[in-house]
Amino acid sequence: MRGQGPTLGPGLALWVLAVALGVLALPRMPALPWWLAAGAIGLLALRGRPWVRWLGAGLLAAAWTGTVAVCALDARWAGGDPARIHMLEVEVRGLPRPAPGYTRFLARVTAAGDEASRLLGKTVQVTWYAEDPLPVQPGERWRLPLRLRRPGGLRNPGGFDFERHALVHRIAAVAIGSGPGERTGAAGGIDLARGRIAARIGQVTGTSASLLRGLAVGDTSALGDADWDRLRRVGLSHLLAISGLHLGIVAGLAALLVRLGFRLFPGLGLRWPRPQAAALAALLAASGYALLSGLGLPTLRSLCMLAVALAGVLLRRRNPGGTSLALAALVLWALDPLALLTPGYWLSLGGVFWLLACVPRGEGLRHAAFSLARAQLVLGLALAPLSVLFFGGLSLAGFLLNLIAVPWVTLVVVPSLLVGVVLLPWPVLAEPCLRLAARAVHWIWDLAGLAADLPWAYLHLPEPTGWTVLLAALGCIVLLAPRGMPGRMLGGLLLLPLLWPAPSAIAPGAVRIDLLDVGQGLAVLVRTRGHALLYDTAARSRFGFDAGEAVVLPALRALGVRRLDRILVSHGDADHAGGLEALRRAFPQARVASGEPGRLGVAACRAGEAWDWDGVGFRLLHPPVHFPELGNQSSCVLQVATAGGRALIPGDIDRLIEQRLVREQAEALRANLLVVPHHGSASSSDEAFVAAVAPRWAAVSVGEGNRFGHPRPEVVARYRARGAELLSTAETGRIAWVLDAAGGRIELVERRDRRRFWDARSP
Repeated sequence: MRGQGPTLGPGLALWVLAVALGVLALPRMPALPWWLAAGAIGLLALRGRPWVRWLGAGLLAAAWTGTVAVCALDARWAGGDPARIHMLEVEVRGLPRPAPGYTRFLARVTAAGDEASRLLGKTVQVTWYAEDPLPVQPGERWRLPLRLRRPGGLRNPGGFDFERHALVHRIAAVAIGSGPGERTGAAGGIDLARGRIAARIGQVTGTSASLLRGLAVGDTSALGDADWDRLRRVGLSHLLAISGLHLGIVAGLAALLVRLGFRLFPGLGLRWPRPQAAALAALLAASGYALLSGLGLPTLRSLCMLAVALAGVLLRRRNPGGTSLALAALVLWALDPLALLTPGYWLSLGGVFWLLACVPRGEGLRHAAFSLARAQLVLGLALAPLSVLFFGGLSLAGFLLNLIAVPWVTLVVVPSLLVGVVLLPWPVLAEPCLRLAARAVHWIWDLAGLAADLPWAYLHLPEPTGWTVLLAALGCIVLLAPRGMPGRMLGGLLLLPLLWPAPSAIAPGAVRIDLLDVGQGLAVLVRTRGHALLYDTAARSRFGFDAGEAVVLPALRALGVRRLDRILVSHGDADHAGGLEALRRAFPQARVASGEPGRLGVAACRAGEAWDWDGVGFRLLHPPVHFPELGNQSSCVLQVATAGGRALIPGDIDRLIEQRLVREQAEALRANLLVVPHHGSASSSDEAFVAAVAPRWAAVSVGEGNRFGHPRPEVVARYRARGAELLSTAETGRIAWVLDAAGGRIELVERRDRRRFWDARSP
């Protein structure tokens, strides 16, 4: 009939999500009036013909998605003097994360002056540096002197996109402070209860506390990078995120208790129908658990899906599984369209869809075991394209380990843990339950450690293209089609481009150079057709952040680097050698050399050493034999030469070494591409050196708003006066060049060529 919109169902959900994804894929987000106009047209179109109504639904989906995105962008701190201190009064949100040397927490701004007043009511991420952790408690109010920065991040393939994370979680600014702070309000709220429960669990369970706190109240602050890496390698990260599995357990236990009550007191059935009572109890219990866990995005997603399923029981309506899933997808999108930018949204929906489609229902222990095995097989295969897209690999050990871990956590760990939490007011009763949960989770943790050490536990894969993901998804549909469909096994061929990608096509005699975006440090990947060299390994901070582990290694894997032949560390300073150990663990066969071999315990790089890879010449110009270890001045200077162009990577050499190279090897310095010495500091890039190199591109690796002021304005002017195009990773992200017989060219600038609408620094 005219005037009715599209029927609620899978078709409408797919259409709305496709339109929303199209909006979120825009490189730039149009202004708010455009989205308001689209919404008005969409409302009018709902009264037209059927195809017009579908168009109207799409316009409304685009309008709502675009409006939410624009509002989230406008809420971000626009920037200003990063050194200026603002006095802010904030209310602590969530659970603080204390660490050696600093404390990090989310907070809502309740009072501010001057330009910072635009942050009132918004969320900021506070990092407070101090020898002793700042004694903040959830719900407290503090008056703190803070320096404000816009939420920024590094841009490399395979890396964590903090800018996207901040947008999705509505983090308007990053606030940094130190020194004394003033507490202005007492702690309170649900987060305080979460913190106290986490502390009590820690007192009782000891070494297993970090895992149980994550399962009980969503507190994963005690888990380090190595712990997360173990969980990822064996495919158990989902067990630690409070999601559908845990909410389902709580809901099931609540429903079971209600049904037991009806059996003990049959008269209750005269006042309230048993199915509706069980469903209401399940929903209330799951909602309480979700609040206790912090109501993060994964938990909220799972709660919405559970609520949609239970609503059919409460309203006495039986909806097909596909309709319920479609409704859940639309509700989740309507609550927050930006949730579509998170992997969890698609993994949750995809997992439920494939389980509904491929896992048969039945009763009995034998059928339950068969269904569990089939579910793991289906999810492992069907979610493989999304796993590679979002996480850069597949857990091969996850299938077998989940067969053990899922029922063990479901039937033993979570029930005993939750009963222990409920009984915390009575320690005599709570402690045995918590200790049982601790022993059970410790056994799984040890098993995960053994599985993670297997060489085949995790398959790292290069960053896939869009068409390979689509082909793989189609292959999964064909493979999981009903029995009797001809050519089902041919679907495996469509998975090959994803699971067995073609090697990077670098021609003989050509070299590809990737200057990675590692902040205030350096990491340069140099690849020929059959070899790879990494020059410097980025920084490791005194607070434990290892950019080699967190940034460089994921980027190498996303770029398809499976082997490093050499690691060349210019010198021993932390911003160049900080990630060395992580890279050596990942590539133990790589030959390592440095200009400060004694400081790092590696071989020496010495001037005059030369080699040829696939028609590309490599030559070290500095330091000479017997040169002392003098920090920056000892940096290895690497020349890479093809038939049509050169690149020069000089580390952190200063004017003294530059002038010496000009005197002794002026001709060898000429290069198309120069990685600017010492991040563009005033002590380097001597006028004579710049003239001798005469680069077409001068690239500087720096962190945004770094405290050193790199690159210095006078250095920038010096290169530009010589006609060089100056590029900064702080503005461009990763940059890739190709040098070959025809000369050289920029192949990719990350923030320019792969622009995302939430990127505030795209050139």
